[in-house]
Amino acid sequence: MLNIKKIAGLIFFLPTLALANVSEFELDNGLKLIVKEDHRAPVVVSQVWYKVGAIYEHEGITGISHMLEHMMFKGTKHLAPNEFSHIIAENGGEQNAFTGQDYTAYFQKLHKDRLEVSFKNEADRMRNLVIDPDELKKEQKVVAEERRMRTDDNPQALLRERFDAAAFVSSPYHRPVIGWMSDINHYQADDLRVWYQKWYAPNNATVVVVGDVSPKAVLALAKKYFGPLKPEKVATLKPQVEVNQKGIREIEVKAPAELPYLMMGWKVPSVTTVSKENAWEPYALEVLANILDGGNSARFAKQLVREQQVASSVGAGNSLFSRLSDLFTIAGTPANGKSVEELKKAIIEQITQLKNQPVSQEELERVKAQVVADAVYEKDSVFYQAMQIGMLETIGVDWRVGEQYVDNIKTVTAEQVQAVANKYLTNEQLTVGELVPLPLDGRHPVSSAGGQYVH
Repeated sequence: MLNIKKIAGLIFFLPTLALANVSEFELDNGLKLIVKEDHRAPVVVSQVWYKVGAIYEHEGITGISHMLEHMMFKGTKHLAPNEFSHIIAENGGEQNAFTGQDYTAYFQKLHKDRLEVSFKNEADRMRNLVIDPDELKKEQKVVAEERRMRTDDNPQALLRERFDAAAFVSSPYHRPVIGWMSDINHYQADDLRVWYQKWYAPNNATVVVVGDVSPKAVLALAKKYFGPLKPEKVATLKPQVEVNQKGIREIEVKAPAELPYLMMGWKVPSVTTVSKENAWEPYALEVLANILDGGNSARFAKQLVREQQVASSVGAGNSLFSRLSDLFTIAGTPANGKSVEELKKAIIEQITQLKNQPVSQEELERVKAQVVADAVYEKDSVFYQAMQIGMLETIGVDWRVGEQYVDNIKTVTAEQVQAVANKYLTNEQLTVGELVPLPLDGRHPVSSAGGQYVH
């Protein structure tokens, strides 16, 4: 299934979480600690999540959260530039970070006995970062090149960026996570220092630890290293509600590319923005996405790719877990000899069928079984267990909502799928984007990218 989650370079589904062996703590300085025991292997994943991402930014400093993520590896009062990464490597660990619309996160995977190394150095850079102007200039060039490679020279990603900018007017999802190039080139060291001081504080962070650990031992380490850090007066995020759309929005992007590409998106609620009485709707939209694009037996693969041969590839994705209301997106490439208009017409016909005819019980159960199977499978990863907890907590959802995912999917009915199709997949909510290929002239565009920016 096409997943269009917007964080830079990584794509995540959020399956069920086991309630067993999860402990929660809050330190006196406001830092939240969540520990999940998983004793299958002698490893531990440690993640630090900050409630700051692209939606917290404003025009002129777009991408600054991602820029600060890069600078977090460039030295503290106690560590030289890149020394953090060397320390983790010397201890046999892996580490990285990513920035999204709703959050910024840093993670390490280590042997269980090395957790203290992670905590000591993450606590250090939580409050002791040094932002050197010369290091910033170097990293601005790195990020500018990252933008060129991942967006400007990637025709599908470029379309997605312009598509989001057209689909959203007042919502901060209008802006790209990596930022506009002009803003990237004009950050000053003081811009980064202010952003760091404003958001990087224990009372704006959640530390998630999953692995072969004892919660009491983890808490003791957290108190030792994070406990002495002083909290910050964190700013309150103002309401940022998207204005009502009044009709179809259409954009065209011309760029050097081998093939045309189509994107269609409809405004839909997420679990954080839907009303209580309609709490089932995001899950019905999730099932709807899987009916259309849930593997080789799904409708898009069967009917548009194999039978009608109007698409070489086409997928659907629902933004279930976002801080703000997001998009239900369909995107694809027409088959050889077919046009974008023909593909769009075929997609609309598939949606119309769902609006007019409830999905059969047999198909519904098959799709739900596949969704549940995928969710259960992802629990095998210690990293993704931590990822699920941290993401939910940081967007303002209790992590236990992840544990209810499977149950919520299982309760979705055919009538509910039909209802959300009729309610949300309308022309009034629709944005359409088309990539019009220009001659390559010897250039080789980058293949399609995801939506999270990874350090």
